[in-house]
Amino acid sequence: MTEEQGQAAQPEKKEKKSLSLNVVSSKKHKGFGAGSIDLSDVACVIIDEGVAYIDVGAMHAKSKVERGIKFTPNKEDTPNGRQCWIVWVAVERSEEGSYYAGATACEMLIDTEARRGWKILADHVNKLDYAIKRRYILGELGEVEKAALHKLLVEHNQEWWERSPDELKQALSV
Repeated sequence: MTEEQGQAAQPEKKEKKSLSLNVVSSKKHKGFGAGSIDLSDVACVIIDEGVAYIDVGAMHAKSKVERGIKFTPNKEDTPNGRQCWIVWVAVERSEEGSYYAGATACEMLIDTEARRGWKILADHVNKLDYAIKRRYILGELGEVEKAALHKLLVEHNQEWWERSPDELKQALSV
């Protein structure tokens, strides 16, 4: 009790630190939550019917083609699905400037009419990890998809493309 008012004193409330996986912050810190994955330098590219475009919703499986689709790990459940790709593209900055430092492609089948799709989530997660680790895994893409991705990367930033390693340029040569 406080002497003046004759009432019990209220204890101070402490703010609790919430444990959350911060996947898009570019903040550098060594305190609580350190070691979380930083995806701020990763772009999501969708290739659908020969057209490549950036769709940030793909990071959380909410891209334009994925919205409203129920996914299954069984390819047989999506017999009429069209082939779509998510390409994870990592950008890094060197002394000369930014460049495309990693790129990996993941296949999906989408049947918009039936609202069904096929993808292997573990493959998507692993390929995202490989892009972050500066690898290029684009061998599964067909010529049309490679051409579409090449066009998008060059149009998005010609200088980044020019500074990118020959490994990427060779992987996307048609």
